[in-house]
Amino acid sequence: MFLDAKIPEGPIADKWTNHKNKINVVGPANKRNIDVIVVGTGLAGGSASASLAEMGYNVKAFCYQDSPRRAHSIAAQGGINAAKNYQNDGDSIYRLFYDTVKGGDYRAREANVYRLAEVSVNIIDQCVAQGVPFARDYGGLLDNRSFGGVLVSRTFYARGQTGQQLLLGAYSAMNRQIAKGKIKMYNRHEMVELVKVKGKARGIIARNLVTGEIERHSAHAVVIASGGYGNVFFLSTNAMGSNVTASWKIHRNGAFFANPCYTQIHPTCVPRSGEHQSKLTLMSESLRNDGRIWVPKHKEDAELIRQKKLKPTELKEEDRDYYLERRYPAFGNLVPRDVASRAAKERCDAGFGVNSTGEAVYLDFSSAIIRYGKEKALILGLKDPTDVKIKELGEEVVSQKYGNLFQMYEQIVAENPYKTPMMIYPAVHYTMGGVWVDYNLMTTIPGCYCIGEANFSDHGANRLGASALMQGLADGYFVLPYTIGDYLSGDIRTGPISTETKEFDEAEEKVKSSILKLLEIKGNKPVDYFHKQLGKIMWEYVGMSRNKEGLEFAINEIKKIRHEFWTNVRVPGKQDELNSELEKAGRVADFLELGELFAKDALERTESAGGHFREESQTPEGEALRNDKDFAFTSAWEFVGDPSDAILHKEELEFNDIELKQRSYK
Repeated sequence: MFLDAKIPEGPIADKWTNHKNKINVVGPANKRNIDVIVVGTGLAGGSASASLAEMGYNVKAFCYQDSPRRAHSIAAQGGINAAKNYQNDGDSIYRLFYDTVKGGDYRAREANVYRLAEVSVNIIDQCVAQGVPFARDYGGLLDNRSFGGVLVSRTFYARGQTGQQLLLGAYSAMNRQIAKGKIKMYNRHEMVELVKVKGKARGIIARNLVTGEIERHSAHAVVIASGGYGNVFFLSTNAMGSNVTASWKIHRNGAFFANPCYTQIHPTCVPRSGEHQSKLTLMSESLRNDGRIWVPKHKEDAELIRQKKLKPTELKEEDRDYYLERRYPAFGNLVPRDVASRAAKERCDAGFGVNSTGEAVYLDFSSAIIRYGKEKALILGLKDPTDVKIKELGEEVVSQKYGNLFQMYEQIVAENPYKTPMMIYPAVHYTMGGVWVDYNLMTTIPGCYCIGEANFSDHGANRLGASALMQGLADGYFVLPYTIGDYLSGDIRTGPISTETKEFDEAEEKVKSSILKLLEIKGNKPVDYFHKQLGKIMWEYVGMSRNKEGLEFAINEIKKIRHEFWTNVRVPGKQDELNSELEKAGRVADFLELGELFAKDALERTESAGGHFREESQTPEGEALRNDKDFAFTSAWEFVGDPSDAILHKEELEFNDIELKQRSYK
């Protein structure tokens, strides 16, 4: 099958404008007769639901949480990118475009990334109009800070609560439309099957998670906005309920799944403390603006620190290795996430880790505290301030910028990060892979769209910090509302979609049969056992670094886990009731299939690129080494039964506006 990305012709700066001018639209009177299902109510789904309803469509929005406010988007901390150049430091739409393609290690679709950069400037205005309380400078203008992989300040932020504030803006817009009856909200409902009629997406089967009831819902188009699949690793920074089920159900129904091996490891997370943990906690990348990352220069010092015989504050400056500043002088601590994560792993693997497990490095704010303290003392006109006073003033400044993050860290670790350096270590965070979509955000199933983190994104093989929120809101507010109209213009005479058809009958029966199968196994191992087993295999062999032997081993082990799951899982309770174990079982069943495809994709791609690091493909300095001759394509996998039998389709990537070259941050 030929993958048609439907990229418009013409110069890259004109593609989106020209495309909007030429696509079909639906008149206001006809929008009232068209239904759209949106699965997921995070930033992508929430903004899409609000926008489509505002335009006049009838929207049915689904979330498995008790409220759209509970979507995982709320956990995003650091900020959102936009090419507004408020700092007058040389930023532009082109520079944001270039930084994103380069940050993704040249494995993104140029046209999509340029559009993302182009509409980014509108996102901020939209959010300000919704009341999002972005930080402001002394003059009252919106403030910016830097994130990894860039040399300009383009990140807008609301302290460490940017995702929460943006989601509240989208949620408020949704509520307005709910009150008007244009959005019908289905809380605590989980999509468990896609329904196709004559090859087109025409509805979903959903399970009411409170009553257990299986429900049919029809629409003229279905939009999947259900987030990423990082929880395939079990331990991640994602909310514990985050899953791949909606994406996987459409994949099993014909939607290609792209680049599953492109998963982001975030460098600044609170280190794992033991086997008891069910999730990991993210520390915002914004901390790398002022925090310096280091480990002891000498292994004996690292060992003493691990044994708690030496405090990090007792280590002299000359005995500290600021390894990112040493290896990447141009970007220093603000190298992209994949680079920073691998560098931390390399230091810890070499024996320089600083916590009891040996899997942690320091993020130190002492230099920033002193620097800010001296600046504040000058502003206040203090003559010869004491060191104590300088630290006090500096801590006040740092607290204003990052206070809530510091509080969160202290609650988790029981150490004061103003006095003792934070400990951080990489953890699974974001997924760049996902459902393949064309330029219009449509999957390979007509009428089925996928937006936000659920699609294979505009980030290539690595996402730059603060770009996830940008993509989610770009898709929901400014892209999908245009492109979906082009498709729906063919449905103005279709009329309501009936749920009393053989297609809905078959889909519902398929769901009931799968649920019954899970309940009837009556094994002796809980669902979490299998999820943890899968997670361990994924982290060990398909995590920060991968090799042929390990990936082949992982695939075989995942097959074994999946076989045991379907013969020995214990799912207590009944279907027709609130049953959290049944919910988890369905999600883990999908994770087990995804995990195998994930490893298969990583095995097939024998190059290194961004978050995908093959040990067989690296430079003498240990950096990722791409193979543009053989792998300058998007991997799009077609489901044909077992993940091992998935068929690979390639979307060749063309670079006409950016030169393909080895990525360097030195």
